[in-house]
Amino acid sequence: MSRRIDYFWRLVATGFSYALFGVGSALIWVILFPLISPFLGRGAERKRRARRLMHEVFRFYVAVMRGLGLLTYRVQNGEALNRPGRIVVANHPTLIDVVLLISMIRNATCIVKPALYNNPVMRFPIRAMDYLYAEDPEILLQRCVDDLHDGSTLIVFPQGTRTPAYEQRPFQRGAANIALHSGAPLLPVHIRCSPPTLGKHEKWYHIPPTRVCFDIHVGEEIDPLSYADGRERARAARALTRDMQARLSEPSKKFGPA
Repeated sequence: MSRRIDYFWRLVATGFSYALFGVGSALIWVILFPLISPFLGRGAERKRRARRLMHEVFRFYVAVMRGLGLLTYRVQNGEALNRPGRIVVANHPTLIDVVLLISMIRNATCIVKPALYNNPVMRFPIRAMDYLYAEDPEILLQRCVDDLHDGSTLIVFPQGTRTPAYEQRPFQRGAANIALHSGAPLLPVHIRCSPPTLGKHEKWYHIPPTRVCFDIHVGEEIDPLSYADGRERARAARALTRDMQARLSEPSKKFGPA
């Protein structure tokens, strides 16, 4: 009986969390953000403050889900995530990977899709946070380089889409190209979700039988300049991508029972 009660509670809490995210986002970004926007300053200071606001919003959201008993998480070497000018490359098993990462990174940026960049609810905060978008790949690459040199932490999912741990999807070379052009170190982050949930094509009400535990292991930095030495850039990008995929395909270190 207690297991049924626990399951029903988590089902209700999951629905509440989805509603909170949707309604809360609308209230914050449509009503609250325009009110505080004039006080965020200009230029780089405005960008940093807007990103810090997003960081705090996601920290609160993760705390709510944790408080409701939906999830718990454990992080190894998490302090490395806030080193300035790094490219965080992570595997992408669940819907909320980016939420978890931004909740831990104070000055995070990411590359956004056109649909999100032009979304009527999100376009104003996304532009205030100066998240990265450009239709021209060369312009986008240069914007990434400039933002990294300015001290931002760029989050990239080289798999390109949510991918379960058992599926080996080829990594895209975008992160490697950005690293080689900018000289920014790559910081591999392995995310393990046990039991699996919130994967691609999964409905919100398809919840696992027990509370979810996220194990997040931040690995050792990869220096892209060691790959650029004497190599043609395309070959260097392929070699760097192979090593990056090998790092992220390794099982994360033992955390003990979930």
